[in-house]
Amino acid sequence: MNIVFMGTPEFSIPTLTKLYRSHHNVQLVVTQPDRPKGRGRESTPSPVKQFALENNIPILQPKKCTDLEVVKTLGMLNADFFIVVAFGQILDKALLALPLHFCINLHSSLLPKYRGAAPINWSIINGETEAGITTMKMDVGLDTGDILLAHKVPINDDDDAQSLHDTLAQKGSDLVLETLNQFDFGSLEGTSQNIELASYAPKLKKEDGLIQWDQPAVKIHNLVRGLAPWPGAFSFLESKRFKICKTEIKSCDSSNQPGVILRISGCGIEVGTQSKKIIITELQPEGKKRMDVKSFLAGHKLSIGSKFEKQSSL
Repeated sequence: MNIVFMGTPEFSIPTLTKLYRSHHNVQLVVTQPDRPKGRGRESTPSPVKQFALENNIPILQPKKCTDLEVVKTLGMLNADFFIVVAFGQILDKALLALPLHFCINLHSSLLPKYRGAAPINWSIINGETEAGITTMKMDVGLDTGDILLAHKVPINDDDDAQSLHDTLAQKGSDLVLETLNQFDFGSLEGTSQNIELASYAPKLKKEDGLIQWDQPAVKIHNLVRGLAPWPGAFSFLESKRFKICKTEIKSCDSSNQPGVILRISGCGIEVGTQSKKIIITELQPEGKKRMDVKSFLAGHKLSIGSKFEKQSSL
């Protein structure tokens, strides 16, 4: 079948790769315009554009995919399907009507839970033990279309947003191919979403990462996991900002000294919370690289009794 693929970040690559290597024909890749990146702010292509360049797939990079000329260009292809994986732009009614069949979106949650921009992060932040991936027949709503196929994935204790992202990207690529296969065999049936079960995963902001040390240890731990690597959980110590990259919960101890450093060793920095203790095992001082605690302590002095704060005292 003829496919127009719409996607932008690394999450899109496994699906694009499998489509390209399958018997399907990827006619065109539609991706976001190049963006300035890094300290030099050099214009940088998206991972999807890079893949398309390497494999001689035609590329379209509209600022707005709903522009009339873009719609006209896409309509001339007579594609069987548009496959949309983390594209980053909203498709309107005119675009959704272009494929001979319909538009398929790969969404990184078990819909109708966690509709929206950041389902992977919020699943972990909220302490879920299960996540998943869904193919959906797109409509004009925000992740409201009929569910085609879904696959459940456990969230392991050591998962963070990056590891779950990588797992779901791979599982999702298989699910997209299976969705097309079932359509070929005439066995694909959509199921409408139960709106009463719907929840939302809004776009993340940097300030979402501010640690509230007067919360239970498990809630802080899940925040750290859910925001790794971006935007990152953070706190202030002696007026300096620290990104808290990796933590553990000391389950056998209780604590009622939120934010206070209770013990320091090469294995970790023990900090009090509302309940149990949190052990910081990796952190990133402002302007420095991420490092384990042993490396950090080799060049920094910490004192027992010092306190992590919600804001700088300067």
